[in-house]
Amino acid sequence: MQHSLPRPRRSVLFVPATNEKAIAKLAQLACDTVIFDLEDAVLPEQKAAARDRLAKFFAERPAGAREYVVRINGLKSPWGADDLAAASGWATDGVVLPKIETPRDLLEANDVLDEADALDTLKLWAMIETPRALVNLAAVAELGRDPSARLSCLIAGLNDLAKDTGVRLTPDRRYIQPWLMQMVLCARAGGIDMLDSVSNDFRDLDAFAAECGEAAAMGFSGKTVIHPAQIGPANAAFSPSVEALAEARAVVDAFALPENTSSGVISLGGKMVERLHLAEAERLLARAAQLESLRH
Repeated sequence: MQHSLPRPRRSVLFVPATNEKAIAKLAQLACDTVIFDLEDAVLPEQKAAARDRLAKFFAERPAGAREYVVRINGLKSPWGADDLAAASGWATDGVVLPKIETPRDLLEANDVLDEADALDTLKLWAMIETPRALVNLAAVAELGRDPSARLSCLIAGLNDLAKDTGVRLTPDRRYIQPWLMQMVLCARAGGIDMLDSVSNDFRDLDAFAAECGEAAAMGFSGKTVIHPAQIGPANAAFSPSVEALAEARAVVDAFALPENTSSGVISLGGKMVERLHLAEAERLLARAAQLESLRH
């Protein structure tokens, strides 16, 4: 059975648009997606130069399957409108809107892209990093059901969310886990991806790997990262494990047996297995094949 799979977003690397050295090294990295940042990582006096640097990059965009998106400045800032207007003409896969709060924020950005005749392949991403965004999250994510709205992905922005709410970001993230699960639930209801927030301590890779594992178990699509060293652990956590693939193959093989081809439920290894589990297994194997193809 063939499955239509979205492109993987296991590791999504933030790169300051002004960091020439980091941009030059991108070809050597294994991240699935790059977010060029025009917002927090760029000083006000560097905004215009950073925008010009990205225009040059996208004019000479490298070939390959990697996804490149741009985080613009907020549309209410002095730079946001120019950022969005410029990005509408670039060969970028998406525009990340920071600090969105209501569906209207996305719809207004989408109107600008439509008026600029931006390609339909240019998608909108949204940062969920304010209390209002979290309160309005279900309505925001529902835009993912309307292809004309362009919404493709949401990103948890826990640093700003913690700052605005006073909730402590402990290493185990215990106080903010209910919000993380709410984000995943709303994103899935809208049929879009949900990416976990960045981890600020890029030196403690063991803690980072554990956080990635928990995020994968929560249902996140991938992890935003701020350092190349974090790419490997993120890719590993959000890729099918050897054990999961073996179990998936066993399910597919069991249903392929002549005596099971017309069965809705079978017994496998002492467990009841339904056809919904077969569909899950086929998707997992298809994802593994997709990831393997990207390596070559």
